[in-house]
Amino acid sequence: MRVDPVGPLKGELILPGDKSITHRAIILGSLADGVTEITGALQSDDCRHTAKALVGMGATIEKLGDDQLQIRGCGLHGLKEPVEVLDVGNSGTSMRLLSGVLAAQPFFSVLTGDQYLRARPMARVTKPLRSMGATILGRDGGNFPPLAIMGTHLKAIDYVSPIASAQVKSAILLAGLFAEGETTVTEPALSRDHTERMFEAIGIPIHRNGLSVMVDGAKKIPAFQTAIPGDFSAAAFFIVAALVIPGSELTLREVGINPTRTGLLDALRSMGAVIEIRRERTISGEPVADLYVKSQSLHGTELAGAMIPRMIDEIPVFAVAAALATGTTTIRNAAELRVKEVDRLAALVTELRRFGVQIEPRPDGLALHGGSALSGCHCDSWGDHRMAMALAVAGLAAKGSTTISDSSCVSSSFPDFWTRLDAILPGAATPCG
Repeated sequence: MRVDPVGPLKGELILPGDKSITHRAIILGSLADGVTEITGALQSDDCRHTAKALVGMGATIEKLGDDQLQIRGCGLHGLKEPVEVLDVGNSGTSMRLLSGVLAAQPFFSVLTGDQYLRARPMARVTKPLRSMGATILGRDGGNFPPLAIMGTHLKAIDYVSPIASAQVKSAILLAGLFAEGETTVTEPALSRDHTERMFEAIGIPIHRNGLSVMVDGAKKIPAFQTAIPGDFSAAAFFIVAALVIPGSELTLREVGINPTRTGLLDALRSMGAVIEIRRERTISGEPVADLYVKSQSLHGTELAGAMIPRMIDEIPVFAVAAALATGTTTIRNAAELRVKEVDRLAALVTELRRFGVQIEPRPDGLALHGGSALSGCHCDSWGDHRMAMALAVAGLAAKGSTTISDSSCVSSSFPDFWTRLDAILPGAATPCG
């Protein structure tokens, strides 16, 4: 894809449904009794992989519109043994959350993914699930996919996680629905709480105490209706673009503003940004609002600690904002980025240097020296959807054209990113060749 700096962002934009919430709604709908209806569902590759895996175990999932799904669930104990390997593509969320469900099933299953997912660590979920009684095999002692799972009747555990990870927490909570007694997960910092909110919204009792969350084994899950807000992680690219491209003035409608997800807003505010939150409301247990953003000057900041889990997926585009801010920005405690779809810290260093950014790698983060003009260049997405979109924002703010290889990887989380970008900035994104 070729990206050209064609001018300011103006107008309004509605974002696709939240990826994290869509995954959870599909899983819980497939485990529910009766017919569940989801509006605002994200139709991305990752979410389709979750749906396909559950269809392979007996659920019926029908697409009724561009963002509507109807699921006829199997019931909490009604999944059937899949006859094929469950391939979840590039989706770490699918693999980790489904591992929690499959650990409790009285059958054998195998989860695999693409070359990037097969290189991502899974011991963080296989270890606690094994302690609940499941048998899970995989490469490197169960640390890398494919994962072969022989489920069983699980026992509840009290698990203290060494990392703040919504995927780890959610896998254990989903397994806890099938376990005897109360399952507890305690984190070192609060990660995304979409699973807990959805449990509460559909009537599954859940208890919170600081950084601990507890769930009892359930007898059944009732069918439900839910509306999914716009994905904040998708909005992030347009928020940063509107901040750094002079003359921009943009309103993003119906965006989820769950505080466990909006660390980027706080990070940008620490750089001097003023972002207005309008029409705040709650939909299906999730806070939603419209965001008003206009271009403004930014200055360097420091990012570390509990802020990192709240914006882990937004750090690539935050790095673009830091590159265009005055002064130095440091990012620490972000080693988790090295085990995402790719090593995002290494990818950011390599690709932002192509634009002329002064950026230094750190073992657990980055130091970015901002203030220099960016120059258009040829860069590589590394097959990573968030890298591709962050590089597009850099290209919009650069002087001259930028080309991004393997740009189709955005389909993992934001299939029509290029179309929506072109709609609000005609001529900004053009396919090459």
